[in-house]
Amino acid sequence: MSGTDVLDILRAVSGELAPEQPACDCHQVAAPLCPDRPPSAPGLAPLETVPDARAVARLIDHTLLKPDATPDQVRALCADARRHGFAAVCVNPVWVSLAARELAGSAVAVASVAGFPLGASLPEVKSAEAARAIADGAREVDMVMNVGALKAGDHPAVEADVRAVAEACRTASALLKVIIEAALLSDEEKVRACAIARLAGADFVKTSTGFGPGGATASDVALMRRTVGKGVGVKAAGGIRDWAAARAMIAAGASRLGTSSGVRILDEVQQAAQALGNRFM
Repeated sequence: MSGTDVLDILRAVSGELAPEQPACDCHQVAAPLCPDRPPSAPGLAPLETVPDARAVARLIDHTLLKPDATPDQVRALCADARRHGFAAVCVNPVWVSLAARELAGSAVAVASVAGFPLGASLPEVKSAEAARAIADGAREVDMVMNVGALKAGDHPAVEADVRAVAEACRTASALLKVIIEAALLSDEEKVRACAIARLAGADFVKTSTGFGPGGATASDVALMRRTVGKGVGVKAAGGIRDWAAARAMIAAGASRLGTSSGVRILDEVQQAAQALGNRFM
């Protein structure tokens, strides 16, 4: 999809959902959707230099969302995250308070999920999930968009769904990541999903739950980054199991990586550095 096509979709979303918003001078889209809008917080824009191991660690959401996760596995996840300096751990809501206790005093954030993994919960339910996770110690929430409403063209419903969770997050200064489940969408729908998420207050757009028909692809990350510019983060998740996959996502514009293989990825980064005399590929 060309940059012109992306802008045409952004203008259409602007006209439908934000007709009262002034348009930016550079692209004639609603100002909140301008791809040149600067980031509102650190860590949203793509990296401009090739990262070292420490920088890679700060991109990783060390993730454990499987249904049979145990308390000991959550503790081990948190120990890994603290030791390696990951950005966050991402756990199901039932484990948020445990993770928050395990990571107290560290720079590692606790992230949890809302409407996961289908996105088919009511907005007020997702909002309540987010608020409870935040009360239990989460600083970030990864919600699943109402994918069915998006595919049906009910954009106001999609915006209301995201906005309900965004407001719960904003009240507590928590970050919101919106999962669009890209493998279910056409390229046009991916652009619309990212635009609506941004308009509704998302801090990140995210490729996948890891439970859908496919995970992150570099082409999807690149398209999502072209859509949101540097002003919103892009999280790649699903199937990122080694440094080669992680590096491809970073090169495409990802500013966060959701993976259960963070330790392996860092080991491979360090091995590559040693093999190349600390020059990263």
